[in-house]
Amino acid sequence: MTEMRRVTAIRNGTVVDHIPSGYAMQVIRILGIDADRATPVSLVMNVPSDKIGRKDVLKIEDRELDQEDLDRLALIAPAASIAIIRNHAVAEKMKVELGDGLVNIARCSFSNCITKNNREPLPQRMRVVSRDPLEVRCYYCGRDQEIDELIGNII
Repeated sequence: MTEMRRVTAIRNGTVVDHIPSGYAMQVIRILGIDADRATPVSLVMNVPSDKIGRKDVLKIEDRELDQEDLDRLALIAPAASIAIIRNHAVAEKMKVELGDGLVNIARCSFSNCITKNNREPLPQRMRVVSRDPLEVRCYYCGRDQEIDELIGNII
């Protein structure tokens, strides 16, 4: 039996594929997509994927993701693939890659970290210790960051 899915094609914008199932709403939040948006956003959740088992897919019309968006996305969906659509055709394909360090992507969750002191205006720096399983530490205080907390602290 074949499965048929119908999601409207977009003229210009971005398709984010291979988001882990159940995380698309967090992706929408970290990308700053809100209900006041004038152009459509299509969301498909919990669909089968040969690559990751089950996945979410997001189509964002009239917006191309930049490197800062990709860095944020890497914390939630490190295996995501990005397609930039121009005039109904794929113009660019990108893979989300989690770098060794993250600068001004998320705030440290430790209450006594030096980055919490307003008199010490430091950039928010994290070090990626492991990718699978994902382990991130604050550059300054060395504390491991709980991934759910880190996602909540994305700038």
